[in-house]
Amino acid sequence: MSSVFRKGYFWLLVLLALTLVVFSRHLSLLFNPQALLTALCNLGPWTVPVFLTAHIFATMVGIPGTFLVLVGGAKFGLWWGSLWSLIGATVGAIAAFWVARYLLHDWFRDRFAKHPVYRNLDKVMDTHSFNCVLAVRFAPLSPFNLVNFLFGLTSVPVGAYSVGTLVGIAPGTVAYTWIGLAGLDAIRGQGLWPLTLAVGFLGLLSVVPIYLRQQQSSR
Repeated sequence: MSSVFRKGYFWLLVLLALTLVVFSRHLSLLFNPQALLTALCNLGPWTVPVFLTAHIFATMVGIPGTFLVLVGGAKFGLWWGSLWSLIGATVGAIAAFWVARYLLHDWFRDRFAKHPVYRNLDKVMDTHSFNCVLAVRFAPLSPFNLVNFLFGLTSVPVGAYSVGTLVGIAPGTVAYTWIGLAGLDAIRGQGLWPLTLAVGFLGLLSVVPIYLRQQQSSR
C-alpha cells in the first residue's frame, strides 16, 4: 500500500472518483446537444468556465466530445467556439495522457517491453515523437479519446504530445465547430449552403492524410 501512496496512484484514483461523483448528475447533457445548449445559455457569465470544465472532464474520462464541439459552435460562433473547444480538448487530452502514464505505463512496459511492436514504437517515439502525434491528430476521424490513453503508454515526451495535439486537432476542431454553427443556422432557416461547406471541409480534412500517405509511399 505504501508504494501506491508514494507513486500518487491512490490520490489520482480518488481525484477521478470525486470528479465522476461531482459530474455524474450532469453526464446525460454530454449526449444531448439540445439540452446542453439550453443549459449553457442559462449560465450567464459562467458559460465559458462550465463549457471548458465539461470539455476537460469529458476528454479526461474518455467521453466523446463531438457534441461539445458542435454546441460550442452553436453557442459561441466559429472563432470563439473553436478556441474554447481547442483549449478544453487539449487540456483534457493531456489529463487523459497523464492518467494512462501514471496508472498503466509501468505495467504496460513491463509486460510488453520485449515485444517487437512495442520496441519499434518506442524507438519511433524517441526520434519522431512530435511528427507521430501530429500525424495521428490531424486525421479528424481518428479515435481521439482512445489515442489519448494509448500515447500515455508510450515514451512520447509530454511536450511533444501536448504541442502535437494542439496543432493537430485545430483543423478538425474548426470543422466541427463550423458544422455546429452552420447546423443551427440551417435549423433557423438561413440556408443549407454553410452547412454543406462545413461538412465538405471536414471531408477534405479526412482525405488529406490518406493522400499524403499515398504520396509518401509512392516515392
